[in-house]
Amino acid sequence: MKVVILAGGLGTRISEESHLKPKPMITIGDQPILWHIMKIYSHYGFTDFVICCGYKGHVIKEYFADYYLHRSDVTFDFSAENQMTVHQNVAEPWRVTLVDTGLNTQTGARIKRVEPYIGEEPFMMTYGDGVSDIDLHMLLTQHQRSGKVVTLTGIQPGGRYGVLDLSGECVTGFREKAKEDGGWINGGFMVMEPEVFGYLHREENCVLERVPLETLAREGKLGIYKHGGFWQCMDTQRDRIKLEELWQNGEVPWMLWK
Repeated sequence: MKVVILAGGLGTRISEESHLKPKPMITIGDQPILWHIMKIYSHYGFTDFVICCGYKGHVIKEYFADYYLHRSDVTFDFSAENQMTVHQNVAEPWRVTLVDTGLNTQTGARIKRVEPYIGEEPFMMTYGDGVSDIDLHMLLTQHQRSGKVVTLTGIQPGGRYGVLDLSGECVTGFREKAKEDGGWINGGFMVMEPEVFGYLHREENCVLERVPLETLAREGKLGIYKHGGFWQCMDTQRDRIKLEELWQNGEVPWMLWK
């Protein structure tokens, strides 16, 4: 089953980094968040990726073009016939198709433009800026049982601000906003049937989360897999710092592959 990853947006809300590189190439530790997302999928055996490039897509292409070399021990023998010997290969067993889907193209149009690389089979899709400890096998099983055209992962993110516990006019404590305080939101990590392409068009203004998903919802063809575990997007610099701190502290709930 192929995995489509949206990696072409401008990343304007994290412009401190995205003016140099596309947001999916912003690092956690020493690897882009795109790498972390792909490691989550490959942990469950999904290793065939179609990446929708756009803004600074050449950075993503160059990363994968050099990936094998950078992740291996190599000897360059210039005294012989300019031979290169790879001693240890720690690269991933990935198949990666990189598709230029346009600079200003919206999410739905990007998916529509990679249709020739998908074929008539179900596929997974997610955004290039979010990590999770989601069980992708459970997601896929629920989708297959439901008969829906699309199943998205619903999450309940905590508030960006702590909540005050009060007693009259006194503050008695501080706590994070409970998940039960908010509604479910779209956390990505979707499974799609090929019928979804009939709800999309190639014009760059086609936004997946608007008419296509809203239409599927009205028709009763949009399902939800409720994930109560860890989920975090990297929408802002504050989000990036939070993920980096988790990585540096060794508290990495999305690192399922360890």
